[in-house]
Amino acid sequence: MKLALLAELNAERQARRAAVLATDTASGEARLIRAAELAGAPLNGSALGEAVADALRKGRSGTVEVDGKALFLTVYVPPVKVVITGAVHISQALAPMLRQVGFDLTIIDPRTAFATPERFPGERVLAEWPETVLPGLAIDAYTAFVALTHDPKIDDPGLEAALRAGCFYIGALGSRKTHAGRVARLMQRGFSEVEIGRIHAPVGLDIGAISPAEIAVSVLAEIIGTLRQPT
Repeated sequence: MKLALLAELNAERQARRAAVLATDTASGEARLIRAAELAGAPLNGSALGEAVADALRKGRSGTVEVDGKALFLTVYVPPVKVVITGAVHISQALAPMLRQVGFDLTIIDPRTAFATPERFPGERVLAEWPETVLPGLAIDAYTAFVALTHDPKIDDPGLEAALRAGCFYIGALGSRKTHAGRVARLMQRGFSEVEIGRIHAPVGLDIGAISPAEIAVSVLAEIIGTLRQPT
């Protein structure tokens, strides 16, 4: 790989921006395609653009044929981060599942009786208020945010930060009545209905989950579905 191309790729990875290295298997010629380029000309709607978008969605490298040429698409996708407010039973069940699929987890909860290493062995647990620690976590489009406390003082600042950061998944625990109150508060904070509509509430896929572990399964499934099959 040419040094200039490597420098461009490293800059994208450093900034946690997805990119694909498209290499012509016959000539060895390579080009870097940034995820942001897919929305504009000439890639939008093109066969190459669709192939790159599909590779990014799946997070999988491989060979594709485009316009009679065999291209190897090397996918560079930032590691998925999951940030949860609420060191609760659902979080305890969800933590090992997230580890199994390779997602990085941070749990935030200012209630020191809940946010303890003993309850979350091996996990990053911050016994702080979300508005204090979230600016340092650099949440972004490859971050999933999940609010699980039912306490607006803890969940709302995190939801606001997730909406502003463009997190690919935002979910919040609570009934429809609870969410209606949440919507009203966020609208008072200046968020539009379209922006608030990005919040998955009640959180998780509707699989009839009852126990914390079942709810955790539904949340993980919804996160993965949103990541791999965006609408």
